[in-house]
Amino acid sequence: MSDDPTISAPADAHDDAEDDGIDLLDVAVPLVEHWKLLVAGSLGVGVLAVAISYLVSPIFTARTSFLPPQQQQSSAASALASLNLSALLPGAPAARSPAEQYVALMQSTTVTDRLIDRFKLMTVYDAEYRVDARRVLAANVQITVGKKDGIITVEVDDKDPQRAADLANSHVEELRRMTGQLALTEAQQRRVFFERHLENTRDRLTQAQQALQASGFNAGALKAEPRAAAESYAKLKAEATAAEVRLQTLRRALAEDTPEVQQQQAMLSALRAQLASAAKASDDPSGPDYIGKYREFKYQETLFELFSRQYEMARVDESREGALIQVVDTATPPERKSRPKRSIVGIVTTLATGIVLAIFLLARHAWRNGMRDPVKAEKLSRMRNALRLRR
Repeated sequence: MSDDPTISAPADAHDDAEDDGIDLLDVAVPLVEHWKLLVAGSLGVGVLAVAISYLVSPIFTARTSFLPPQQQQSSAASALASLNLSALLPGAPAARSPAEQYVALMQSTTVTDRLIDRFKLMTVYDAEYRVDARRVLAANVQITVGKKDGIITVEVDDKDPQRAADLANSHVEELRRMTGQLALTEAQQRRVFFERHLENTRDRLTQAQQALQASGFNAGALKAEPRAAAESYAKLKAEATAAEVRLQTLRRALAEDTPEVQQQQAMLSALRAQLASAAKASDDPSGPDYIGKYREFKYQETLFELFSRQYEMARVDESREGALIQVVDTATPPERKSRPKRSIVGIVTTLATGIVLAIFLLARHAWRNGMRDPVKAEKLSRMRNALRLRR
């Protein structure tokens, strides 16, 4: 009976299948035999981790959100176009959301240093250098922009809930302070531009007035230079100056042979011709010197009035835009800590410990079984000797 191949073949096939595969019983047996170690060890380490988390200072997260100002076309832009002064302005910003620009301002070194000095963060963070305090503050502050609504959210982590709320609100305050100093929007750029030219024109107007008074100008001089002629000449000269500046602006962006540049050149030539004709008609070589000085005075006065009106319009538009930084939610001291989350710490630590113990038990079981097999024992011995040689 032992020579019958029908009986021995299935047994050999079963042994080969066991050798080629992994028997689940071999995996389950060591785990079941040491289930107390798995459960007790995992729970013990998890409880220890929760206990250690009580020694860690709790972190509180304060949150504030606000709606950034949206750049929009102001009423002054159309007025500038009608006065042919729009080309005097700097290049208009691209039509895009300013949210990223405001986030960059709140993350700037200037704002960060103001917050460090205001809240004495170098002492709070126990930082020896300011750059270290900046790094810690940047790690504790998270600024995000909503993809759909565009609302900017500022989250600040700190051990003190009140300081976390104050830091979050201070970011918005420093942003308003920064935007008041920088020309970011179209109205702010116009205000800075006209403010600079208004100051220059005011100085030239003062000089022209002093020169006119020094020439002996009086009420009788109006008979030699009528007021209407002087005002007409001053207005014409102001228009020629604006056209010349506009031509220079066009040349920076366009070539000389473009229709816009050629049209502006023709307009400037016509204005200069009218200006020369008016000057020739009003000049009198034998007349007193106050005539030319009076004409220069009226010219500076016309420019001053023109820039004054545009400056006031820009200030009104800027005040409207500045009020558009609207706080949606003001940061308040959080009542609950944000981390560490002790329940998550306990669960994660318990599961991780259980996995590590299970791997250890399976590896030890496999090692012991390998030492019983002479072939496997020889391979393990060779591995052990190789590891010793490497050391």
